[in-house]
Amino acid sequence: MTNGAARGVSAIPGESELRALLAVPLELADPAELDADANLVLLGLSSLEIMRMVGRWNKAGIPADFEALIEVPTLRAWVTYFTGLETSR
Repeated sequence: MTNGAARGVSAIPGESELRALLAVPLELADPAELDADANLVLLGLSSLEIMRMVGRWNKAGIPADFEALIEVPTLRAWVTYFTGLETSR
């Protein structure tokens, strides 16, 4: 497995980066199709995949927290979460 920096995850992700990242496991041809308020788990994103994302972010120095992301698994909530990390740096 490659580390987060090698996979291009070196900065706190914004909405467009999260959309692109989530489009793969959700099998969306166009990341813009993702409804910002849709429950990512109900759409098919597994908790294991979320753990993998968190691991990559943590390896890249981004303090992502699995519990915080799974609590409200929507794109909008994740953007808010990561925006909060950005402003606290």
